[in-house]
Amino acid sequence: MLMLRGRVSLKTGSGHGDGRTALTGGVARAAVLLLVLLLGLCLLSLLVGTGPSPPGRAWDYLTGDPSARADPRLRLAVVDVRLPRTLAAVLVGVCLGAAGCLLQAATRNPLAETGLLGVNSGAAFAVVVGLTFFDVSSTTALLLWALAGGVLASAVVLLLAASGRAQGSPLRLVLAGSALGATFHGMTSYVLLGTQSTFDVYRYWTIGSLAGVRTEDLLPLLPLVAAGLLVALASARPLSALGLGDDSARSLGHRPGRIRLTVAGAVSLLSGCAVAVAGPIAFLGLLAPHAARAVAGPRMLAGLTLSAVVAADVMLLADVLARVVVRPWETPVSVLLAFVGGPLLVWIARSPRLSTAEAAS
Repeated sequence: MLMLRGRVSLKTGSGHGDGRTALTGGVARAAVLLLVLLLGLCLLSLLVGTGPSPPGRAWDYLTGDPSARADPRLRLAVVDVRLPRTLAAVLVGVCLGAAGCLLQAATRNPLAETGLLGVNSGAAFAVVVGLTFFDVSSTTALLLWALAGGVLASAVVLLLAASGRAQGSPLRLVLAGSALGATFHGMTSYVLLGTQSTFDVYRYWTIGSLAGVRTEDLLPLLPLVAAGLLVALASARPLSALGLGDDSARSLGHRPGRIRLTVAGAVSLLSGCAVAVAGPIAFLGLLAPHAARAVAGPRMLAGLTLSAVVAADVMLLADVLARVVVRPWETPVSVLLAFVGGPLLVWIARSPRLSTAEAAS
């Protein structure tokens, strides 16, 4: 009997090991495929545009053809227009994918989205103030105002959530973000009432687009994005413990309130940079974590990585489609994402898995 039990336990243990190995292999294969897809979409983004330059000529420029390199219009299209948009799409996608994964894990809410911390509304109010009272006109200045407004709004949310007994609780974070977002939205509407010129510029910014992004606009954001991603990676293990429940996390030596406030700070940096570059982009930070969890399961680090890459792929694809759907005009990226994200959100909300998660929480 002892030998039989030993054999059974040995077989059971090897079965678990094989399952974990298979799961790890599946995540690795998914990551490789997503990265290859990302490289292919980057190349496609450099080849396709709204202008008259055909993909074949853009390919000649990229491969070093002398006649193509001597064409100033082709260089303008590939280097000055398409390359910054490609980099911006990857940057925005990585930021929103990582921020959405962090926020859903910290709040244990599969429908949590980066706009919950008031970043979008704070950035919008800052843009309106800069346009109306400080005559902001350049793209770089507008980007900095949006970033400052988003980070300031999230800082106020963090201060409100950190006060009181239930420090950093998910409910307090969501309530503070929603209240502050509604306040900023009302103030933005009030300022826009008497300024038609500001409304015209704001209307273009708030639809969400990567048109007009320059490489020099992205450089000041890179340290902030790097800091947010480093905090996100460092928070993966505490968030895994937090997924077991606050009591279990405390028994393992973690502080749930401090974890959530740290994660909210990282989400603020990442989503603030994304909003500053592309304006408010809906659904991407909500949907990418769900796609990542379908492959990675509950493992936080793998889910965080896959979510960032998935969001970058989707953002790049949406930006390429935005250039060709109604050529020679351009469709806002947020519109394409809304067409896809709306039905998917309804499907997620009606899924049995979400009902089970709500009952468990």
